[in-house]
Amino acid sequence: MSANPDRPSRAVRESAHETTALMMPPDENARGHVFGGVVLAMMDKAAAVCAIRHARTSCVTVSVDRVDFREPILVGDLVHMKASVNFVGRSSMEIGVRIEAENMLLGTRRHTNSCYITYVALDREGKPTEVPTLVLETDAERRRYAAGEERRRRRAEDRAAEHAKLDESNREKAK
Repeated sequence: MSANPDRPSRAVRESAHETTALMMPPDENARGHVFGGVVLAMMDKAAAVCAIRHARTSCVTVSVDRVDFREPILVGDLVHMKASVNFVGRSSMEIGVRIEAENMLLGTRRHTNSCYITYVALDREGKPTEVPTLVLETDAERRRYAAGEERRRRRAEDRAAEHAKLDESNREKAK
């Protein structure tokens, strides 16, 4: 995926990460559901492990795409987080995270959340550094890569539109 022949490559499966956590009373909000912020923190940690495994250096969160809470997660549920690299740029990576809640007494699982989190790899001086390219081995990985590339394009367009709007606002204030 890169013109640099010296740039290393890493397969999606090499950095994929799965983790679980049992939801306990301290995670509960006033409605008896798990706080959204608890879920967001868990997602960020699972995705961070995946990003660091891929880059083999420190990584920071730069963007979290839309997160929809499809179903509540309850105290007593076992939450499963699955994170994998969908797309890589020069120094950035989009990590997809899928969250499922398991009722261990019934043996049922339900998909509760998904999101995309973008990380940037940093060198020892805290500057963005190049990440390995992504080896795509399956049709699903190729589809996720193409979708990630499209999301990256849309994010760049959104940022450009925001900058243009801010520039226009600043010009109006200067008059």
